[in-house]
Amino acid sequence: MVSRRSFSREFKLEACRRVESGDVSQTRLCREHALSGSMLGRWLEQYRAKGENAFDGSGWRAQVQTPEARMRELEASLGRAHLEIEFLREALSKKGSADRRSEP
Repeated sequence: MVSRRSFSREFKLEACRRVESGDVSQTRLCREHALSGSMLGRWLEQYRAKGENAFDGSGWRAQVQTPEARMRELEASLGRAHLEIEFLREALSKKGSADRRSEP
């Protein structure tokens, strides 16, 4: 079983400061400390939202996103899903007509 590492608030803040200042790239920092890119991305998201007050133990997503913002995000996601469905339907119908033309 893999044990989970935990990182101090100070480590997270310093890592985010270094990336934000341009001192080090996200990729290099991940490589140096064996961090996953998604985890560092979450830290940076929190740091950008709360600055030096990030990682204080309080929930940050609820504070960052209002219900209206969440609704807009979900509506946009739904719109993208509808576009993808229409695109795929059109692609399938074109493929079907091309297959029929190539049949002997």
